[in-house]
Amino acid sequence: MIADTLTHPDTITNAGIAQRFEEVADLLEAQNASEYRVQAWRNGAAELRHAGRPAAEILADEGLNGLEALPAIGSALARAIRELVETGTLGMLRRMRGESAPLAVLASMPGVGARLAERLHEELGVDTLEGLEAAAHDGRLARVPGFGAKRVAGIQDALATRLRRRRPPGSPAPDPSVGELLDVDREYREKAQRDALPTIAPRRFNPSGEKWLPVLHTTRGDRHYTALYSNTARAHELGRTHDWLVLYYDGRDGERQCTIVTAGRGPLKGRRVVRGRERECIAYYHVGA
Repeated sequence: MIADTLTHPDTITNAGIAQRFEEVADLLEAQNASEYRVQAWRNGAAELRHAGRPAAEILADEGLNGLEALPAIGSALARAIRELVETGTLGMLRRMRGESAPLAVLASMPGVGARLAERLHEELGVDTLEGLEAAAHDGRLARVPGFGAKRVAGIQDALATRLRRRRPPGSPAPDPSVGELLDVDREYREKAQRDALPTIAPRRFNPSGEKWLPVLHTTRGDRHYTALYSNTARAHELGRTHDWLVLYYDGRDGERQCTIVTAGRGPLKGRRVVRGRERECIAYYHVGA
């Protein structure tokens, strides 16, 4: 296994990106992802190895559109290249290796820090920058104690720079229906209970190195999902490591995520609920508010 962090964004090579794409393909194959998805990452790696121009240069000159114009490099792989060029890491790869520390990236945002990052995950189920952006735009972030209007505005500005996007405020990328999300949740939990899923050994909170964390790669239509139980400090503290489920999926502007839990109170008590979309879940289950 190669180190995930590259030397420096300005000196990243096509060969270095291709190595990570090949590792993603190997891990997807080992974790029973679709053959099509595995081959897409392998094809992308091959394209980069034979490209006549550095991907970092194409990104700088032409943006994502320039990368997507390369044969075998679609929108998802173009965004992965951008992430590697700009940060030196690939969150998807770290997660598949079991190395992910989801709250660290939130804590790195100006105005957040470790304590507020933990609160965001606990109250909103947020553990990615894309999830934080959606919560900032749809009003959920402003309802969390400690996040006044000035702090929310500062986070929105910082996210616009970090994510390099220009989306109008209040118009996050469309999400799949709660019915689709809950169906992926059902598939994951049923297969996990039957020990029908491959498992990985998370690096965090796992001193024995046990392979206990099931991982599911599945699709709904043309949307790809990766599902894992939450391995955060809060999930361990509350004994919810086999209840809280984190779904990562394709969105129009990049990978997005949500957390699904068993509701402990209210009209949805005992039911599986998508955090932040409780009203839609009430309608889905046809229960009274």
